[in-house]
Amino acid sequence: MVDFINNIFVNFAQWLRGLLAAIGLNQTGVDFVMGIVSFIAIILVCVLVALFYVIWERKFAGYIQRRPGPNRLGPNGWFHTLADACKLLMKEDIVPAVADKKYHLIAALTVFAPPMLALIVIPFGDHMAALDLRLGLFYLLAVTSLSTIPFLMAGYASNNKYSIIGAMRAVSQMVSYEIPLIFSLLGVVLIVGSFQLSDIVAAQSPVWFVVYQPVAFVIYIICATAECNRAPFDLPEGESELTAGIYTEYSGMRYALFFLAEYCNMFVAASVAVTLFLGGWHGPFLPGWCWFLLKTFVIMTFFVWIRWTFPRMRVDHLLSYSWKVLLPLSLANIFVTSICVYLIR
Repeated sequence: MVDFINNIFVNFAQWLRGLLAAIGLNQTGVDFVMGIVSFIAIILVCVLVALFYVIWERKFAGYIQRRPGPNRLGPNGWFHTLADACKLLMKEDIVPAVADKKYHLIAALTVFAPPMLALIVIPFGDHMAALDLRLGLFYLLAVTSLSTIPFLMAGYASNNKYSIIGAMRAVSQMVSYEIPLIFSLLGVVLIVGSFQLSDIVAAQSPVWFVVYQPVAFVIYIICATAECNRAPFDLPEGESELTAGIYTEYSGMRYALFFLAEYCNMFVAASVAVTLFLGGWHGPFLPGWCWFLLKTFVIMTFFVWIRWTFPRMRVDHLLSYSWKVLLPLSLANIFVTSICVYLIR
């Protein structure tokens, strides 16, 4: 029964491929239709993840701060996010007269592109990646680095001092923390000898890499928190200094897109942590994709706990911490890992 549930998505994909071939489509046509199906599935994952973790953060934050949290709409308040989505859809979309209206809109629409492109190569289970690329990790780092562009575009197009300062903070923060983040992942690549994510997960069947790379895992979690602009690294928003930073001139559904994209980026960051350090889909009794989702849930809950526990850092301290602490640590971890791999092999 577990094997059936574990392979239910793989079996469905194989059945759909057979059905498309039976109605006369050639291989190119079958691949095209399956690509569309995978794209729709990724959109559904993004939307469902954002809806679930918005309400989960509110419930968990209420528990941390000893207050009720959402408890009115639906059973124990679990439909509150749907009400918020309807409210944002009905709100007036106000664009400042001096803003660059074209890029103001494009920034809100493209902010979802990097997490959606990243989820294409994430293996949610055995043979459950839309594309299992040989350079999967390299592709993943390339597309996630594009998340800087929509934030810079939003700040520039808003033609607002608070927004442009927030955009400059976002760019400097993402560039600074992306370097130690990439270096923290190179230790795993050195151990496996492959950039293919399925190979990395398969190599963790005996022991998860968090055991071999604990320093790299800690560095990655810190850098991923900063890359997602989550507190205590939420300087681009910084409501105590910049009103709402990048989002100052956004309202209605455009603001909601940025808000939801933040949770999609968190899910991608948690998925990468699970894939590279926590064994991916490996686990006893339950289907592989269930283990993958449970592990990402733990990482996402940790992100939420961090946000509601630690105060916001000062911008100069934030950048100094990246360049003076995390970068040397990540380089030292690569050096030690290289020596260990060389001696063992």
